Amino acid sequence: MPRVKRGTNRRDYRHKTLRRAKGYFLTKSKLNRAAQEAVEKALRYGYVGRRLKKRNFRSLWIVRINAACRISDISYSKFINGLKRAGIDLNRKVLADIAVNDSAGFATLVQRAKAAHQSNVQ
Repeated sequence: MPRVKRGTNRRDYRHKTLRRAKGYFLTKSKLNRAAQEAVEKALRYGYVGRRLKKRNFRSLWIVRINAACRISDISYSKFINGLKRAGIDLNRKVLADIAVNDSAGFATLVQRAKAAHQSNVQ
């Protein structure tokens, strides 16, 4: 059976792994096997982190909206319910931005949500 030399494939594979592991501690940035394990773990953490980021930002927006609602004497749930009943379709990201940067605009949203919520309760 003839001898098969791997050519550049082996070197390229290792080089790619070591490039990704640049800056890791001790052998994790120098030796291929340790670097490969560290890179795989880092990629898994990155994948999970991208999903957690969405969850964390949504909860941050809800906290900001709730804080602005409490100043206007309405609970978060009543505010969101009132907006839906009034037909105002704004997502939580936009609502949080309005609550932080435009208090007058948020106050008008609160008034419309309160009116819609009151008309539904009675």
